[in-house]
Amino acid sequence: MTGLTPSEISGQAPNRISPTEAPSSTGAANAGLISRSWDDRFPEDNLIVMRQRYPGRWIVAALLTVIGVLFLRLVVTNPNFGWATVGHYLFDTTIMSGMWVTVWLTIVTMVLGVILGVVLAVMRLSHNPLISAASGAFIWFFRGTPVLVQIIFWYNLSILFPEVRISIPFGPTIFSASMNDLITPYTAAILGLGLNEAAYMAEIVRAGISSVDGGQQEAAKALGMRNRKVMYRIVLPQAMPFVIPPTGNETIGMLKMTSLVSVISLADVLYSAQTIYSRTFETIPLLLVACAWYLLATSVLSLLQRRIERHFNKSSRDSS
Repeated sequence: MTGLTPSEISGQAPNRISPTEAPSSTGAANAGLISRSWDDRFPEDNLIVMRQRYPGRWIVAALLTVIGVLFLRLVVTNPNFGWATVGHYLFDTTIMSGMWVTVWLTIVTMVLGVILGVVLAVMRLSHNPLISAASGAFIWFFRGTPVLVQIIFWYNLSILFPEVRISIPFGPTIFSASMNDLITPYTAAILGLGLNEAAYMAEIVRAGISSVDGGQQEAAKALGMRNRKVMYRIVLPQAMPFVIPPTGNETIGMLKMTSLVSVISLADVLYSAQTIYSRTFETIPLLLVACAWYLLATSVLSLLQRRIERHFNKSSRDSS
């Protein structure tokens, strides 16, 4: 007895495709698709990309260009600026001596401010409430009072203490001097600018230290490092990329802030220019001379800041 297939049982013949027909029809379809271009097959992708226009930017740029040209023409052609006088006094001996005092004050006060700022920042983060409160009081006072007031206060400190004595209790005097001899214009300028800068640097360093993950300190202490070594070998190097940019800005600001010492007759570049125009009555040209040297110095400091930032950013990328 022969078995029947399901199609024979139902009385319908199965629909079969010839093996020779399937490849030929499929190949023709593929050939037709290949012959058609991408744009024919996908017309929705046939888009034209238009360049976006910014008419407002060009209008603003044109206005700024016109204003800049008019301003430059006004400055160059106005005889009251006294450009001949500016060129005459630009490298004057008095001006160059004052510029040296300005640069020297900037370096000394920033070194003092950075060193004291680091110490104050570490004290501020101390777990001892007295040490933290002492640092906070210093920062509060010197950030809350104007720099000019502090400079004048230090310059007139002899009114409060005419004489300074260091002696052994119930014993002889070891050191004695007049306060006027100790607090010179240079000393008053360094104290006024340096202590004020230390208060600002303390907050900058504190923020940089706080940006370092606490796990770094825990891992270093687990290796047996002391707190001082952890701070100077682990925390501070990682905080430098966050500290350098604001420190550079503070240095540039300090260079310009040294002009305040002219009120105590310290011969910086501004005071030197004032002494000249008080004799010649050429105020504007001499002020332009001082501005030129300030701009040159700040430009150099900006370039140095950029190179230092690039160095520390490269170091951080390499370590990561």
